[in-house]
Amino acid sequence: MIWRFPYHFGRYLMMLWQAFSKPENLKMYWKETVRQMYDIGIGSLTIVVLISVFIGAVSAMQFVYQLDGQMVPMYYIGYIVRDLAIIELSPTFTTLVLSGKVGSNMTSEIGGMRQKEHIDAMEIMGLNTAAYLVMPRTIAAVAVIPLLVAVSAIVAIIGGYLATVIPGALSDVDYIRGLRTFYNPYNVKMMFIKSFVFAFILSTVSCYQGYFVKSGSVALGKASTQAVVYSNILILMADYLLVILLTS
Repeated sequence: MIWRFPYHFGRYLMMLWQAFSKPENLKMYWKETVRQMYDIGIGSLTIVVLISVFIGAVSAMQFVYQLDGQMVPMYYIGYIVRDLAIIELSPTFTTLVLSGKVGSNMTSEIGGMRQKEHIDAMEIMGLNTAAYLVMPRTIAAVAVIPLLVAVSAIVAIIGGYLATVIPGALSDVDYIRGLRTFYNPYNVKMMFIKSFVFAFILSTVSCYQGYFVKSGSVALGKASTQAVVYSNILILMADYLLVILLTS
């Protein structure tokens, strides 16, 4: 409900304040961060590559269809696919997909610990549970997801090449010429800025939903669904705001 937004937003900020306090045991936190980085990065690489190939291939074929018979040079297809993947499709699509895979997993993992009273037990032992459960996952997401986005952009460009050059719709010389045309390094910087912001939103919102889940399997399933939905909405809103800020 909209009227409950101030309550959840305030509790979310309080959780972040606790989560990013000084850790009690750096070694313990480091091991958990490395584990999360492996789960997020290696565990998501296959689906990111698969989706990115089709993103690039479909985009390239659509522009081959649109530019056929037009006055626009065909080598522009490489240029369009490159910038479309770097600026928008790779950072946005990758994080939206990962919110369903990584985000729901974070919510279920933390929510299960809450329902089994593992979190209560850790708090009795004096452990800052918000920091131990949220900080490693957020750091891992912010470190690994931008790398996945970079891989996605490269694979999307390769997918566009395979979809146009292999069938003969475009020569490899023209496609590569398009890739080299009007290149602006700022677009890559924009891609990584978006990736960092989206990764932070994905991880913290998912952890919040799991950390404050209520008892019952129904509540846990609802929290996982809400984590994906809210993450996607906030990522799309952040995408719009970042485009305005970074391109104005």
